[in-house]
Amino acid sequence: MPQISTFFGITIYMYYAHGKHRQPYFHAKYQGFDASFSIKTLKILSGHLPHKAINLVQVWAFEHQLELLDNWSKVIKREPVKKIPGADCD
Repeated sequence: MPQISTFFGITIYMYYAHGKHRQPYFHAKYQGFDASFSIKTLKILSGHLPHKAINLVQVWAFEHQLELLDNWSKVIKREPVKKIPGADCD
């Protein structure tokens, strides 16, 4: 699972699981929790994260939606994804 970003102990991954979700999405992992988020709506598609982590992921994803969509198109084509700066980067 290619890692895209890490911030505040949250790791963002992206891969394509054929048939799992029918829309662009990414995964966020935090302290043993895992959730899939829609790139377009930023809502959780499956899984669970603590409320604070959900907020951090959604704010970060909103700021990087275009980069996430670009990475999604790369994943579909099985091309390497680009790293995206974390929310804790200055």
